Amino acid sequence: MAYRLSVVMIARNAADTLEECLKSVDWADEVILLDSGSTDSTMAIAAAHGAVVHSSPDWQGFGIQRQRAQGYATGDYVLMIDTDERVTPELKSAIQSVLNNPPDETVYVINRRNLFLGRFMRHSGWYPDRVTRLYAREKYQYNGNQVHESLDAPGAPQTRLQGDFIHLTCRDLGVFQAKQLQYATTWAHERHQQGKQTSVISIFTHTIGAFVKTLLLRGGVLDGKQGWILAVVNAQYTFNKYAELWAINHGYTEKQP
Repeated sequence: MAYRLSVVMIARNAADTLEECLKSVDWADEVILLDSGSTDSTMAIAAAHGAVVHSSPDWQGFGIQRQRAQGYATGDYVLMIDTDERVTPELKSAIQSVLNNPPDETVYVINRRNLFLGRFMRHSGWYPDRVTRLYAREKYQYNGNQVHESLDAPGAPQTRLQGDFIHLTCRDLGVFQAKQLQYATTWAHERHQQGKQTSVISIFTHTIGAFVKTLLLRGGVLDGKQGWILAVVNAQYTFNKYAELWAINHGYTEKQP
């Protein structure tokens, strides 16, 4: 008998991407969606597709929200997915094979195919973009990071699954840039609270390093125009992170994210 699978996701105003995501996991034993205050039809779409919907508008960061969402799951295994991701048929088959006889303690790594301005990137550090998303519910959960959260499973054996997540990372550059700025601000406040410091020189060395890493070291130049644009976007994101941290360190920022 196969182990039960809970697909778990967090969402806010995800009506434009949610339906296709839900269709790609309609074979799971249950789908849990934790909403964080949507003002669109996110919750109605989820309920119409059979998801178990909960609401928690008290936002404390991505890591805490994922922990809360997992708390509603009842399956033996959790597949954590974002609303702008889709499970391919090959990945579905790989997950179902795992559920038939999963090795003890193992967590499972999935490749993501990331869309950036009309192109699925093959380089630039965006493929294979490996994420650990399938794991035993009672053994593991996400850490509490406000952004860039990840599964807290130190030392756990890892197995890479066949197939990909399709990830609609950036379809609208303005929306993507706004999210990046929000993440950068949150990252800077989190690091400041941890006592981290930075300098003006560090701001620019990290920024230049991000551009060179994306374009050259990670082969972004092979992704054509989108590769060049992404290199600049990554450099801008890195600049925003470290510049905001510098500003907080010197008392030039008053508002919390």
